[in-house]
Formats: sequence, C-alpha cells, structure tokens
Amino acid sequence: MIQKHSSNPFSLNRLLLAPILFVAAILAFFPLSASAKKPLRVLLITGGCCHNYPFQTKALQDALGKLTTANWTVVNEGGTGTKAEINLYENKDWAKGYDVVVHNECFADTQDSSYIKKITSAHYKGVPAVVIHCAMHTYRSAKTDDWRQFLGVTSRRHDHQSRYPVKKTNPKHFILEGMPENWVGPKDELYIIEKVWPQTQVLATSVSERDAKEHPVLWTNKYGKARVFGTTFGHSDEMFSDPVYLNAVARGLLWAAGRD
Repeated sequence: MIQKHSSNPFSLNRLLLAPILFVAAILAFFPLSASAKKPLRVLLITGGCCHNYPFQTKALQDALGKLTTANWTVVNEGGTGTKAEINLYENKDWAKGYDVVVHNECFADTQDSSYIKKITSAHYKGVPAVVIHCAMHTYRSAKTDDWRQFLGVTSRRHDHQSRYPVKKTNPKHFILEGMPENWVGPKDELYIIEKVWPQTQVLATSVSERDAKEHPVLWTNKYGKARVFGTTFGHSDEMFSDPVYLNAVARGLLWAAGRD
C-alpha cells in the first residue's frame, strides 16, 4: 500500500526562507568591505625623462594588488625627453570611467597653459589623483599655477640623493599605517618645496642635508572636489622596491579614491 503525504505549504515556505533570512542577518551585521567592492579602475599617466617607468609601473600594480583588486590602464607616451603633449588629453572626457588617476610623468619643459588646463580641470571637477616624484617638476616651466595648485606643493629643484629619515607629522592618518617611526628608506632625491598650498595637509617630512630645512615628502591635498595624494620620493628603483614606500603609495591611492 502506497501512502501519500501532503506537505504543509506554509512549513515548506518557512524552510526555504530560513537560509535567506540567515544570510541577510549576517550581511546586516558585517557589511561588505572595500576589498569586496568592484575593482578600482586606475589610469596611470607615465613616461618622460629620467626614470625607469616600466619597473615603477609594475611595482605600483603589485603593491596595490596586495590591498585590493584593480584594473589598470597605462598611458606611457611622450618619449624620454622633458617636453611632450599627450594625445589623451585632447579628449575632454579623458578621465571618464576611472576611479583615480596616477600621475608619474616627467615633462618639466611643457609650458602650454591651455594644455595643462585640460588636465587640471578634470581633477578640479572631482577626479581623484595620486602624484609621484617628478610629477612635481612636470610643467614647472609654466607661468600659470594651475598644476602646482593641483599638486598641493610648488617645487622646482631637488637636493642630492641620500637616505633621508622620514618624520611623520600626522601619524594616525590612514596612509601612514604600517610606516615605522623615523623610517629611513633607500637613497632618493629630496625635493625642495617652495610653497605648501592652503588645502594641503602634510603627512611626513624630511630634512635637507644642505641647509637643514624641513620639506614635505608625503601629503594630501583637496583640489576642487578631488582628493589628491602626493609624494616627492620615487626616483630610484630601490625606492620602488621598498615595501614601506610602496605600501604608503598604495594606501594613498586607496585614500584618494575614497576607499580608506
């Protein structure tokens, strides 16, 4: 004899809903972290004089990869000289679709103010940025201050290479997490900072061995609606191999993109 059992539909629905409600409760108490968000869309502008840009590019990608997932677009144009205008900026929407732009280029003698304005205007409207080393001397021959205000500092020269101790001036900042007190990295150039712009917050400094003056080496800036993180270190392959430096830059990138 075959017995037929009729199931209670309300009991069945409760059984089906139980796992869903359990997952919903877990998510309510443990919201998704930054690493669970969509990959960061990073645009890297690099190239120009004086540095090993392919090596630096790979080092930046690897360092950020330890903290989050990212999709990189790399623009390395303009050759190895000190003067160039990159075709990318001819498109008024050149930064559209990116979460952050990294400037690691070195074109000191490019002076066209209208060309520079195409870059800074996108950032002023809210595109976050990271500016590294020779980005501070890029467009230094220009008469207008748009680029320098965007950077957050004004610099036109640097001291010799040495191992400069770093003093943290804002030690609790997200970007400096993991950096030792009075960290001394590999040999690198110390940039002479002539002016710190009003929206800049200095995170760390080093002292010149020539005149004993203190200069910012890591900082944040607010340019229009954009967050900007900057560092003047980054000349040598040794610096771009240093885990403390790379961690600070990667965290600076996360901070600029609002993932701190």
